[in-house]
Amino acid sequence: MQMTLGLCLIVPGLPALAQSVAQPSGNQPRPTATGPSTPTQSSAIAGAQQNLYEAAGENGAQPSQDSFKGSVVQGTATGTVLDLSLDDAIQRGLKANLGLILQDSAQSSANGQRLEQLQALLPTATGAVSINVQQVNLAAYGLKFPGLNPIVGPFQVVDFRGYLTQNLFNVSALQNYIAAKHNFAGAKLTAADARDLVVLTVGNAYLLAIADNARIEAVTAELATSKLTLDQAVAAHDAGTSPKLDVLRAQVDYQNIQQNLISAKNEFEKSKLALARAIGLPLAQEFQLTDRVPYAAFDQVDPQTAFEGALKTRKDLQASQEQVLAASAESRSAWAYQLPVASFTGDFGALGTTPGHSHSSYTATGQITMPILQIAKTKGQEEVASAQFEQARAKLSDQAQQINQDVRNSLLDIQAASKLVEATHSNVELANEALSEAQQRFHAGVSDNLPVSQAQSQTEQANDQYISALYQHNVAKLALARALGVAQTNYKDYLGGK
Repeated sequence: MQMTLGLCLIVPGLPALAQSVAQPSGNQPRPTATGPSTPTQSSAIAGAQQNLYEAAGENGAQPSQDSFKGSVVQGTATGTVLDLSLDDAIQRGLKANLGLILQDSAQSSANGQRLEQLQALLPTATGAVSINVQQVNLAAYGLKFPGLNPIVGPFQVVDFRGYLTQNLFNVSALQNYIAAKHNFAGAKLTAADARDLVVLTVGNAYLLAIADNARIEAVTAELATSKLTLDQAVAAHDAGTSPKLDVLRAQVDYQNIQQNLISAKNEFEKSKLALARAIGLPLAQEFQLTDRVPYAAFDQVDPQTAFEGALKTRKDLQASQEQVLAASAESRSAWAYQLPVASFTGDFGALGTTPGHSHSSYTATGQITMPILQIAKTKGQEEVASAQFEQARAKLSDQAQQINQDVRNSLLDIQAASKLVEATHSNVELANEALSEAQQRFHAGVSDNLPVSQAQSQTEQANDQYISALYQHNVAKLALARALGVAQTNYKDYLGGK
């Protein structure tokens, strides 16, 4: 139930018919509603900003983690081999990555929602032209006059009219607009944070391709060594100093490494396809990686200092702060729904039987409306908005701690990977030395080639572990840059060691 207080200004002498058509007829555009705005009008924007980035960098808003693995393809395959550096790949990703494009679209949508809420505070003008032809039966209304034909008409009324509406006092609409502003600000920050996620995704894909390429090189070297061992076994068998078993064992080892090389090349090509998908390259485009991103030691960083810096730079945290402000404004809007709303409605136009026989007419109405008896609805809106506000605050608090965990996890991963690099590099040197010793003993006829086969297997394992450790170390440093919110601007410093 609502109570309305109206003030209507009518031109003296205006015909009764003109007064009756001052309000828009059914075929004319209605003036914009000026009643209280419900606080849920901007909730569509709020939903797009909830559950932003999680610990692993996953985006919980409209674009999913899989979105950042895709892209909008730009151009066509050239038929030549393209040189692709890490920086080139990231710059391409920042232009064509699907996740970023979707975030930019969400930002535009939030801006559109903001403008829609703004319109409730601005004047709304509409225009209409109508022609009414009527014939009235007065007898049907109980009007009978002796000597007067009860059928009146037909007659027509031509109306050219403009309408103006304006909210003069509407706290609920104002708070909805403020909430939409904060949601739009959060959408812009989310889109900015998505650029860090693109760098993390593309950088990881590039580093994985580098690791796969390094495995090809390592397996190729192992294949050459195995071929040498096979040739030695064949020569020794032909000379009668080695049994056939040594030749068979060497042949098995050689063929196993051949299979490993085929598998490594296949994985490398698949990694290149994944990289191309993330940066918008046509999948038919041939390219080669020009960066190797070698190992670079990382300086020790104090976790608490790094966390305090991340609180200032993480755009997703700032977006969550805007979300809290938006929820607060929506809570105030829900409470303000019970306040009076003052509005103005007016129209001005020309009214007559024909355009040439018309006269100007206008109506100006001031109106105050307020809810009288809708306690349950108002209370329910307040409780819903209050719950959303508490949820937003709780998520913001938890997100700050999640960032703290992200930073500390990345630092721990860097330290562990650094130690792994040192240990696995030493294992590679020892395995190569053991393989060389075993080959010399076999060539000298001191032993069979079983120790050679075992040493080759150990060398292969050591090389694979070393490559994996290098990859883990570089990815951990890139993840730290993302955890600190500086992946887009400072990723080179972190991969270079800082």
